[in-house]
Amino acid sequence: MQQKKVAPVANYEFRLGSDEATPDRLARLINEYILGSGIGHTQIAGVGIGMPGFVDGRRGVNYSFLRNEEKNLAHYLMEKTGIPVFLDNDAGLIALAEFRFGTARGRKDSLVINLGWGIGLGMILGGERFKGHNGFAGEFSHLPLYSNNKLCSCGKSGCLETESSLLELLAKATAGVRQGRPTSLSKQLPSADVDWATRMVFVAANQGDKFAVELLSEAAYSIGRGVAILIHLLNPESIVLSGRGALAGKIWQAPIQQALNEHCIPRLAAGTIIQVSALGQDAELMGAAALVIENYDTITARVITNN
Repeated sequence: MQQKKVAPVANYEFRLGSDEATPDRLARLINEYILGSGIGHTQIAGVGIGMPGFVDGRRGVNYSFLRNEEKNLAHYLMEKTGIPVFLDNDAGLIALAEFRFGTARGRKDSLVINLGWGIGLGMILGGERFKGHNGFAGEFSHLPLYSNNKLCSCGKSGCLETESSLLELLAKATAGVRQGRPTSLSKQLPSADVDWATRMVFVAANQGDKFAVELLSEAAYSIGRGVAILIHLLNPESIVLSGRGALAGKIWQAPIQQALNEHCIPRLAAGTIIQVSALGQDAELMGAAALVIENYDTITARVITNN
């Protein structure tokens, strides 16, 4: 892969779980983008899609979103677009991108944490992606670390993401602004654009805003508690902090390290390095492209069979 974009990135609002988020609408958006790119369908090897939820990439099904009773989602989209389609969990694709092109490149045992609206985990073990028996391994977000009675998106309570996801970070930032906390964010929050608002918190933290630093430090420390469990179980060579949250930079590292100092066996923690990805939000896009390339033999075999 030359890692060169042949058309600009486009953003579409597609709220998973809403009535308008349907497989048919997703297919229309894909076709709309391809038409606008000027690249013919026959020149495109495949479509890679990263999604949150319980994704079985082998079957092309997302059991959490966009269920299609008649056909699996990948096959349905392939019929609508005329292009081979491959699905995977978003955190898994971010791990694939880091392994092929990013911070985890050349490392056989790396755990890649997707700092996003949830807290995903992709695992590279023994130089290969580890997905577990049914492909669902890596639900780091749902480690039950708290007795806070906060309802999680999974339906349980006390999960890691209830204290440390970017959505929770924004909720706490908005609450602080409304309570009159001294902060440079006072004129910027709340905002309907959560992606923009998240970036503003990151900018404020890196400019030394005490409240923003406090929010990120609390989230990072909680994530560090979860990382301590991962290190005890898997003894990885590296932990990579990736996804949109990586845009905040090294501010994540010190609180995570503090949590490891307190909760991890020193001999185990000493062998693991904590790194922040340079790929940022491009990681999932790159991982989706890599997913297609990794399945290129399947595409080729399909073409030969059809001929």
